[in-house]
Amino acid sequence: MRIVFCLGLVAALLGVIPAKADEACLGPIARHAPRAPDGTPILPARLQSGEVRLTYVGHATFTIETPGGVTAATDYNDYVRPEALPDVATMNHAHSTHFTHRPDPAIRHVLRGWGRSGEMPRHDLQERDLRVRNVPTNIRSGMGEGRTEFYGNSIFIFEAAGLCIAHLGHLHHTLTPEHLAAIGQVDVVLAAVDGSWTIDLSGIAEVIGQLRPKMVVPMHYFSERVLQNFLSKMTETHAIERAGSTSLVLSRASLPQRPTIRVLERVFEGR
Repeated sequence: MRIVFCLGLVAALLGVIPAKADEACLGPIARHAPRAPDGTPILPARLQSGEVRLTYVGHATFTIETPGGVTAATDYNDYVRPEALPDVATMNHAHSTHFTHRPDPAIRHVLRGWGRSGEMPRHDLQERDLRVRNVPTNIRSGMGEGRTEFYGNSIFIFEAAGLCIAHLGHLHHTLTPEHLAAIGQVDVVLAAVDGSWTIDLSGIAEVIGQLRPKMVVPMHYFSERVLQNFLSKMTETHAIERAGSTSLVLSRASLPQRPTIRVLERVFEGR
């Protein structure tokens, strides 16, 4: 089930922040590091100038690490989170596995993706070599009771090392031309593929077709069966690859030529 929005609604109602032409996209790892038998952390290799490391912590939480050492964590919450504090934490409002009322005060930037008192959330942050901005969307309020919370979710867009990564959050509807103009061209999309709590599978397939990223990384699925339902739907349009690890290093040069679904293992398998 998904909310269908009229394309004629004005951008303000839809919660879109128009992007200037030069603001659209051009195109750290969670410290829950694996350990050797003696307990010593196995640290990842240092990133080069054109690389970004993406790690799937679990549920809707990823960490994004830049060459300059900035770490961002998506949908930061009290249940699934990286072991060490990020520099930037983004959150969404659907329910408690996507935000926390008690973010650690040591986190430099906490970006809430929902509006307060009907106001549109607006973020455009530059933290050293990482830019983070948001495009608000709406969510079902009351989990299926037919109400809409305007500006209840944000698509957060991370720009670093010449790459543009979009985390769709708890997306509940397809995107309008105004959304697409504000987002710009993205390289990697982190997409919820549960098909029920968020947008349905036909809807997320349509959103991926709208954004046309080189790579999609699935998130927010609760079993292998649910993941397979999504993968089966995408086999005609995308290559399907399993990374066999919780993280991968991305660069513009390494992006696949054919649109690809890349499945990452989760640091926390139970979520």
